[in-house]
Formats: sequence, C-alpha cells, structure tokens
Amino acid sequence: RLRHNMNVRVYFAAIILCAAAAFAQTPSTSWQTSDKLGAIDLSALTPAQKQAVLKLTRETDCSCLCGMKVGECVNRDPNCTYSKAMVAIAVKGVQEGKSLVEISKLMDASPKAHRPKLLEDPVAIPVSGSPTRGPNDARITLIEFSDFECPYCSLAVGEVNTIMTAYPKDVKLIYKQFPLSMHPHAPLAAAASLAANQQGKFWQMHDALFKNFRKLSRENILALAKEIGLDMDKFTADLDSPKYQAVIKKDLADGETAGVYGTPSFFVNGKHYNGPLSLESIKPILDAELKGVKPQVAS
Repeated sequence: RLRHNMNVRVYFAAIILCAAAAFAQTPSTSWQTSDKLGAIDLSALTPAQKQAVLKLTRETDCSCLCGMKVGECVNRDPNCTYSKAMVAIAVKGVQEGKSLVEISKLMDASPKAHRPKLLEDPVAIPVSGSPTRGPNDARITLIEFSDFECPYCSLAVGEVNTIMTAYPKDVKLIYKQFPLSMHPHAPLAAAASLAANQQGKFWQMHDALFKNFRKLSRENILALAKEIGLDMDKFTADLDSPKYQAVIKKDLADGETAGVYGTPSFFVNGKHYNGPLSLESIKPILDAELKGVKPQVAS
C-alpha cells in the first residue's frame, strides 16, 4: 500500500471521521454484531455467503484512512465509496464461489483498496446534454452523479446550494443520473427529471423530487409535475417514452467508468472529490482550482 506522510494521514483521517460522525447510524460496537452493511442489499446471498461477507468486512481495514474496518465504515459513513467498493467485491466473490483468501486478494488488488488523494487525477466525463446550472464560462465545473431516491443525495442538495451561492461566478453544476438498483423508484424519478428538462424545468423538478424522495410513486411524481406547472400531456407522454432510458443508461456507464460506486459522487473539474461536501471542507479545494484554472466554456 502507498505510504503517507503522517501529517497527510492525520489530515485525511480527520476529514473522514468528521463525515462518519455526521452520518453515524449505529453505536460504536454494534457493527461487529450487525447483519447489515449500511444500505447495501445482501438479500440475494445465502446465509453462508452473507456470513462470509460479514467476516471479510469485519476483518479488513477500510482504505479511506478512517481507522475503521470496512464493516464499521460502511455502517457509520454511507458516503464512503471505499468501504462500499470493498463490500461489492466481497459480495461478488462469494457469489462466484471464491475462497475467502481469493476474495481478500481481490479486495487488496482493487484501486479502491488504496486511498488516493483527497482530489483524484482528472478523468474525462461526457456532459453533453446534461442539465447544467451556473455560468457557462465558470472556471470550475462541479459534476454530480446522484439518485433521486437516495437520502444522502437529498441532504447534499443544501450543501450544493451553499457552494453555488458562495461561488456564483466561478462554479457551474452538471447533473448526471445514477439511480441505484436498491432504489426501485429512482429510475422513474430520473426519467421524470429528464421529461421536465424538455420543458425547461429540470431544476424545479430536481428540487421537488429530492424534497419528496421517500414518496416517489408514479402518482406522486405526476402530482409534482402539475405543481411546478408542466404541460401534463407532454410530460406524461415523455415519461412513458423509452427515449430517456438510453440517457440514464449512458450516465450510469459514464459514472462507472469514472469510478463512481455510490451516490452522491462529485467531481471538481473532472477530479473525483473524496471529502465532505460542506463548504468549509471543499472551499480550499475550489480556491486552489481557481488559482490555476483558466476559464473553460462548456460545449
């Protein structure tokens, strides 16, 4: 594993522990006996497979430098992409019949087993046609991969609004769809946001969906569309059209290629940001980008 300067390790550990404390869901020791791993769905596993996954995650250190095991981190910090990636590898391994030793090696070989920088190296993320908010010539592009039924994505809306308010001329936000399989209403909500976008009201629908993320039935989505003043005949026709499935599928593929494992995930000028989303935490990152980034007009 990569060796880190002690000050850097302390810095990253402090950041991740803050995130963990903010989203703490269980007492400090309950993860050791819990049969759950955060919001990750383990229902497809047999009892023996599930116990194998729990054993692996209870014994493997999380690579985010939080000082916790994978099982503890995934329960205490639902936004940690590292612990979730490790769990995904364990689940896939037991389903394929691999031994615990083989799975452990796969977990250690994963890029997510080695904590990189707070801001990773830039990757190319296609954004053509994606909903955008903020000035077109902003020097910082913030790309969000999100899920309308995800409670943590709903919480992130306020943080993003605070960032946009603090940097009105320098940050633009681009939204990419990433509905998770564990959320049955997320695909329909994603399609609804794209149908609203056809009428120039993506962000109004975005806000309405996140405010009602626990109630995203078709009936409720139609009611939200009516509330924000959409042409209901057109909206219903667009919602029922299969044309948006290709858009959602492409966004999912773009996210997976960029290394997205969970939601919400944010990229700052193409660089995956692994810290808390609070303005206090991300401000040094944004200010550093502004010092050396030339204005770029989005296509």
